Amino acid sequence: MAKEFELTDEMRKAIGSASPPWTYEVTTTSVRAFARGVGYTDPVYFDADAAQRAGYRSLPAPPTYLGTPVFLPGRSHEIFSVPTEGQPIVKHGLKGLLDGGTETEYFADVCAGDTLTVVSRLVNLEVRESKALGAMLITTQKTTYTNQDGEVVAVQTGQAIYY
Repeated sequence: MAKEFELTDEMRKAIGSASPPWTYEVTTTSVRAFARGVGYTDPVYFDADAAQRAGYRSLPAPPTYLGTPVFLPGRSHEIFSVPTEGQPIVKHGLKGLLDGGTETEYFADVCAGDTLTVVSRLVNLEVRESKALGAMLITTQKTTYTNQDGEVVAVQTGQAIYY
């Protein structure tokens, strides 16, 4: 538990830095697997004809599913497949980590067959005090998902809490 923590100029310089673009794929298999995994039973997530009758181009991505990052050996995280190079980094020295939550704003449908280009940008750093955890660093990132037609389909705002 950190009793005191201050943002340094080096940390502040990271604000605004962005990851390189990374490709995420949305496939019929991944849509079905995600929908099944979270317990959705609506046929639009499993049956292409039902999806088209409901007005979708193909199987729609269920809420919170925005594709699977393409895995590139040596360039992707071994577990999560996300890129390891060029990510916004804040060297803070804090050992603890909590998920501060994620909000997703949708602008268009995401459907099986879509290829998304994803860029994540560090937009804010903030220090707060917690009675239980002491000084905490809260990082905020905005991640933009752009489809193969150049249309922004979603923006996620996520926070990580380091203590």
